[in-house]
Amino acid sequence: MAIRLGRNHCGTLAAAESYEWLITNGKGSYGAGTVAGLLTRRYHGLLVAALTPPLGRTLLVSKIDTDLHYRGQGFPLYSNRWSDQTLDPEGYLNLEGFYLEGTTPVWQYAIADLLLEQRIWMEPGQNTTYIRYTLQRGSGAVDLTLKPFVNYRDFHSDTHQDDWQMGIKAIDYGIEITPFARAVPYKILAYGPTLPQWSIHPHWHREFDLTLERYRGLTDHEDHLNPAFIEASLSLGQSITIIATTEAAPDPDGAAALERRHNYEHGVLAPWRALHLPRDPDIEQLVLAADQFIVARPLPDEPEGKTVIAGYPWFGDWGRDTMISLPGLTLSTERPAIARLLLRTFAQYLDQGMLPNLFPDGTNQPEYNTVDAILWYFEAVRAYFMATEDETLIAELFPALAEVIDWHIKGTRYNIHLDRKDGLLYAGEVGVQLTWMDAKVDDWVVTPRIGKPVEINALWYNALVTMQVLAQALGKPAEEYQKLAQNVVIGFSRFWNYDTGYCFDVLDGPEGHDPALRPNQIFAVSLPAALMDMGGLPLLLPREQRSIVDAVGRSLLTSQGLRSLSPDHPQYQGIYGGDRYQRDGAYHQGTVWGWLLGQFLQAHLAVQGDLAQAKTLLAPMIDQLRSGCLG
Repeated sequence: MAIRLGRNHCGTLAAAESYEWLITNGKGSYGAGTVAGLLTRRYHGLLVAALTPPLGRTLLVSKIDTDLHYRGQGFPLYSNRWSDQTLDPEGYLNLEGFYLEGTTPVWQYAIADLLLEQRIWMEPGQNTTYIRYTLQRGSGAVDLTLKPFVNYRDFHSDTHQDDWQMGIKAIDYGIEITPFARAVPYKILAYGPTLPQWSIHPHWHREFDLTLERYRGLTDHEDHLNPAFIEASLSLGQSITIIATTEAAPDPDGAAALERRHNYEHGVLAPWRALHLPRDPDIEQLVLAADQFIVARPLPDEPEGKTVIAGYPWFGDWGRDTMISLPGLTLSTERPAIARLLLRTFAQYLDQGMLPNLFPDGTNQPEYNTVDAILWYFEAVRAYFMATEDETLIAELFPALAEVIDWHIKGTRYNIHLDRKDGLLYAGEVGVQLTWMDAKVDDWVVTPRIGKPVEINALWYNALVTMQVLAQALGKPAEEYQKLAQNVVIGFSRFWNYDTGYCFDVLDGPEGHDPALRPNQIFAVSLPAALMDMGGLPLLLPREQRSIVDAVGRSLLTSQGLRSLSPDHPQYQGIYGGDRYQRDGAYHQGTVWGWLLGQFLQAHLAVQGDLAQAKTLLAPMIDQLRSGCLG
């Protein structure tokens, strides 16, 4: 059991509401909440359904408040904070423990000699959430009163009821909810050892407090509808299962559904376990967590298409994030078939030599404001080919990859083009954010980085060397890519700043060269082509590589990632928080980013050659499994 909290955490409000849980269905839908049961985000809910998968995420069922009656006394198992900061009730005080069973969160409520367990999980591939209560211990029967809360809104918004009359209809085993005429109807069903009793009395509960939204400078309270009450009794060993679903006929057998969830996760772990490495619960938890980000994006030519959610709870699928994470989510977990589907899916979206930056909620039409998503695609293809030697896929993709190079040579959107004078890639125009440092608030692009960003040109070089390797593997001419790559090596020397002992962040910008110390230059040391792993030339001299690693280590390295800007810089922001302007203003102006730690580790290992020391850089990250969103 890798992740477990005892009463010392569960019974302390500050801890219990800071820990969160996440369940997913592989289609973009999810459920999330706090261990304490409090709603603290607008994104919390038992069923947040992707109605146009993998997007269109809509809050349907917010929570279920449960009261337990045992030996003549009543005990709340839930907690709510209201907008006047009243905490009523304080059911978290009855919480004995919490743990993850794979990705399934399990609550253990202990009162006298009674122990009641609650599990929440989603059916893979369906918009269905199961909530199951089991009486594990006790000297008598218990009665439960369950009060579900429902909604129907975009998961980015909030609800203030304003006399909203939802349609509530009694059906076999539960209720069907039709929020308004064109809404997707959904159901809440209950199955137990004896038929649970429903009482339909719709009532809006107002002013649920959302503390984290207040911290984010957003609306900090919301209303939810309680459509009905459910009453059920349990004897020792018995269970009641509540199902929240948009599906026509979900499986009513909670035990069978839970077994399917377990079997699904065993299937995810099987390729990793087949390596016969020493069993490590933390690593297996990471493998399961990796799977939660991989979701379906079916296309006419690729019905089994896959994509990657960039981050829960609020991000959709982003091209850049998908390609950066592909090797870790799929190849490191021994699931190359998923990697293959991801590469083929995104190949369908190639346009003018570019990959989408993101697919916005609402339109689901790709936006192409990114210079590096396509360059990371080359690195993902390279990593896949090195892991699988799958020449069939490489032969299929190669013409499109060659066309991408051609587009960059002649120029594509947003003034992205090859500067033939120095062999470097130029990108950017006023008002558009193109690199991973892409924060924008209204018309304010916080870090525009117009010109020749250092990591973009390291990635461009990596893409060209990748094309050499792939062309040679397929028996195709590689001279053009070799010449272009050599030109990058020559031109890249312009990045070296002799005054500081590290690289400029951007060359040839509107105000000249940018000397800010940012983590982006680490890619010039860490990428495979820069490391000469593919037979290319290094972009930097050995002493320059070491100087970069030292500078980044001194000023940007933390135990959880790299700072996005040196604290010495006048624009440095050391705290990420506040309203949208404050948060986005700090997003890439000092905020620490965990994903960069892997690149620093690779660069550090290349320069120092000390694997044991490099591992110490990574070790603190495992603690993240036990903070924030558990697992």
